[in-house]
Amino acid sequence: MNDDSQPINFRGISAAFATPLFLGMAPIFGKIAIAAGADGFTVAALRTILAVLLLWIVYLLFLRRYIYIYPAGLLGCIIIGTINGVGSLFYYGGLEILDASLVQLINGSYLAFAVLLSRIGGQRATSRTLIRVLMAMTALTMITGLGGNLNWLGVGLMLANALMFAATVILSQYILYEMPSFTFTLYTLTTMGVVVTMVWLAVSPPLTATVFEATIVPVALLGLTTALSRLAMFASVKFLGGMQTAILGITEIAVALVLAAVVLGETLTAGQWLGTGLLLTSILLIQQKDLLPHGFNPNALIVANMSSVQFQRIAFHRAFGTHENDNEHGTMATLTTQEMIAIQRMMGATSGAIDPFPIGRAKQGNNGYPSSNALERMLTNDPITEVPEPSDN
Repeated sequence: MNDDSQPINFRGISAAFATPLFLGMAPIFGKIAIAAGADGFTVAALRTILAVLLLWIVYLLFLRRYIYIYPAGLLGCIIIGTINGVGSLFYYGGLEILDASLVQLINGSYLAFAVLLSRIGGQRATSRTLIRVLMAMTALTMITGLGGNLNWLGVGLMLANALMFAATVILSQYILYEMPSFTFTLYTLTTMGVVVTMVWLAVSPPLTATVFEATIVPVALLGLTTALSRLAMFASVKFLGGMQTAILGITEIAVALVLAAVVLGETLTAGQWLGTGLLLTSILLIQQKDLLPHGFNPNALIVANMSSVQFQRIAFHRAFGTHENDNEHGTMATLTTQEMIAIQRMMGATSGAIDPFPIGRAKQGNNGYPSSNALERMLTNDPITEVPEPSDN
């Protein structure tokens, strides 16, 4: 069925566009808290702890059905939460060292990491997607510029965060395929809270009462936006997939600059306004099929590989099997080459050796399933109209 005929879920689209709105607030409130005297790790820990407490209170009161989780799903949440938690430590560590504009530029490189990780995972980016990525990266350079003194420790921290964030967005789609985004957000953010709290208690200086009073408001707002941004982001990943979420998420740079102008009194240059317009143009290149479900089915990584294994067992039995292992009609002994080819195509098996690690092969289509099965290819692209009858000889 054509994807364009599927109904559009406007709740999913709303979550996708809400993601950069909440993500763009992070550097604003984070900078305010750091300027008030808190170190980066303290800001990362306190905002995550508040976000986790807020989510658990809301879930216990209104969303109890989303608290249940199965063991394999919990393990996936722990993995993603650990990645995102370590990335947030890198982010606020870099935000403490570097200028905000340079931080935003380097953090925006997660889009390039997302494209790379998607390709490794077997998802091919279309030419229009690559154009949108190029436009977004160009706009990012125009918006943030390359000014400021470089601190290579800060650059390294931000590059590490960009990689971690890209991994969070891309890898989460595998787990979200069979899990509600509300459940995934709760346990992923809880894992983040555990990770950042352990690091905070281990390396950060004790939090004084004066610093706590000065940072409580921005940190509380940061905790609220953290909870909302993760709810929106993972809902978007579940609905649109990791790649589209990453492209839309880059708009957080423009959001952060606009909020900085309104809240902090910063002004935008003509080049920054042009970059913001280019970002909006990249969003306008979205087509209807981009707003349809793109959930990734992890089973698609092994379906075609398993069919190849089964077919090779059939071919081996055909070539070397004995009549004792055949059925009473001697079916295997009478199969012709044309019939074997038809069986191979029908099963969707590939020729050659078995790939023991098929994750890098592009097998999935828009919905995460194999792009087309062999039977459909037989009927549309390369039909077999006649199969010779078994020979009596």
